[in-house]
Amino acid sequence: MANNIDSNETKLTAKDFVTDQDVRWCPGCGDYSVLAQTQRTLPDLGLPKEKIVWISGIGCSSRFPYYMNTYGFHTIHGRAAAIATGAKLANPELSVWVATGDGDLLSIGGNHFIHTCRKNIDLKILLFNNRIYGLTKGQYSPTSEKGKVTKSSPYGSLDFPFNPVTLALGAEASFVARSLDRDPKHLQYVLKRAAEHKGTAFVEIYQNCVIFNDGAFDAQANKETKDDNVLFLEHGKPMVFGKNKDKGIIVDGTTPKVVSLTDGKYSVNDLLVHNEFDQSVVLAYLLGQMSNHAEFPTPVGIFRQIKKSTYHEDMMKQIDAVKAKKGEGDLEKLLFSGNTWEVK
Repeated sequence: MANNIDSNETKLTAKDFVTDQDVRWCPGCGDYSVLAQTQRTLPDLGLPKEKIVWISGIGCSSRFPYYMNTYGFHTIHGRAAAIATGAKLANPELSVWVATGDGDLLSIGGNHFIHTCRKNIDLKILLFNNRIYGLTKGQYSPTSEKGKVTKSSPYGSLDFPFNPVTLALGAEASFVARSLDRDPKHLQYVLKRAAEHKGTAFVEIYQNCVIFNDGAFDAQANKETKDDNVLFLEHGKPMVFGKNKDKGIIVDGTTPKVVSLTDGKYSVNDLLVHNEFDQSVVLAYLLGQMSNHAEFPTPVGIFRQIKKSTYHEDMMKQIDAVKAKKGEGDLEKLLFSGNTWEVK
């Protein structure tokens, strides 16, 4: 496994990651699928459970640490990324995961999120995006569509929503992906790829809230409509979609366009080929923006994955360099250096 975490030979199973806690989500909630796919994926990492920690903030998804038989910390609203950062820097050998929702991560936690991305903290961040505040009974969230009618916006939300993928790309996250709770196989694939990445790995998961925003992602999840509304991103392959694989994506200047492969004007050879390792963020950003517009299919998969040093790697190098120059530090000397005062 391409990771900075030491693995062992112990082969765990999904059952090893199940706790004795009663799962308290609404019947039919998409969180059940995310939990199940995560428990099925983690054994493939070859890590002992004591090397894994889950950090969450506040929200329905933030009950995740109770249901994972690993270390975990259910923290405070919007601060999961910051606390996870501290856990990783204090214990670089840990595989640190964040479970969070669209309200938790992108509203009160928005500043922590973008700075985690730009610093390339080695965290795996799973965003359960249901486009609503579920735990507090259905207020519009930072990802709710403009005009959304909720208890807190009875005449329709006036806000333009965040697009989590383009927000992460704009903050220079080194791994950005999207999947759906109702596509278990694809979700397991994306989770495994995120786990193997060294650096900030951000995964947006379209998650259905059956009580307060049921059907928000039906177009992308239902068998009857999925093929015409979802573009699966695969590295090195042309961007084809449609029930009959008869449509594709080209780029005209800086504008993506949907073209037909049956009218004789375009062939598969004319289509945009996905390069998830592109150092430039431009095409990944264009793909991310497609989900803002109804005329495009929604891309899912890995938008971009690049290599760059992580924050804790650079921090350890800096500490070693200073030690080599000045020797071991002395905390007491540091505290009593410079100007000090004695209060009597």
